[in-house]
Amino acid sequence: MTLVGNILDLPHKNRKENIMELTQLDKSSYLKGLLIIVKKDERLTDFEKKFLKSIASKLGFASDFYESTIHSLLANKYIPENPIKFSEKTIAESFITDGIKLALKDNKLSDKELEWLMLTASENELDEDWFANKINKLKENKSLLPAMEFALFSII
Repeated sequence: MTLVGNILDLPHKNRKENIMELTQLDKSSYLKGLLIIVKKDERLTDFEKKFLKSIASKLGFASDFYESTIHSLLANKYIPENPIKFSEKTIAESFITDGIKLALKDNKLSDKELEWLMLTASENELDEDWFANKINKLKENKSLLPAMEFALFSII
C-alpha cells in the first residue's frame, strides 16, 4: 500500500478482492451524489469540474452528458437532493470518502455539505464513528488531497 492508502485505510487499487461491478443505478447515484455536493456550496471550481469529469468518465458516462450536466448544474433547481442509497456498503464508503475529498478541496466543509454527507452515510447504515474518523483523517491530510486517488478507483 502507498503511504496515502495507509493513512486513509483505503483498499489498494491492485487488490483483486476489492474489484466489484457497479450497477447502472449505483453509477448514476455516485455521480448524482457528487453533483449534489458540488451544488451545496453554490460554486463550481475548476478542480471540481476535473474531479467530476474524471469520475463520470470512469463510470462510463459520455462526455457530452457530462458537459451538459456541468453547464446547467448550478442553475438546475430540479435535482432532487435526497440522500443516496447504494446497493453495497463498500460503494457507500467509497462515495462518502470521495464526497468528503471533494467538499474539502476548497479548504472548508460547509454545513450543507456535511449535513448531506451525514444523511447519506446514515441512509447506508455507515457507523457514525467511521464517518467522523474519515472526516478527521482527511482534514488532517488536506495537503495530500491533490495526490490522492479517488476511492471509487480502488473498488472498480
